[in-house]
Amino acid sequence: MRIGTVKWFNESKGFGFITPEDGSPDVFVHFSTIQGDGFRTLAEGQKVEFEAKEGDKGLQTTVCRGL
Repeated sequence: MRIGTVKWFNESKGFGFITPEDGSPDVFVHFSTIQGDGFRTLAEGQKVEFEAKEGDKGLQTTVCRGL
């Protein structure tokens, strides 16, 4: 799992971006990949661990969890 920080997340649209700690390009995150109890959302500046794969429009998360 990689570690990163939420750059921004739009709750009403259900997506945002994570800035990885390793300095690689930002990663798209969709609410459907967020794991946890309750409402699937992230907060700006929140630390997360995630896995990503190359999608049609660049890197996107396959799994994302808050730390």
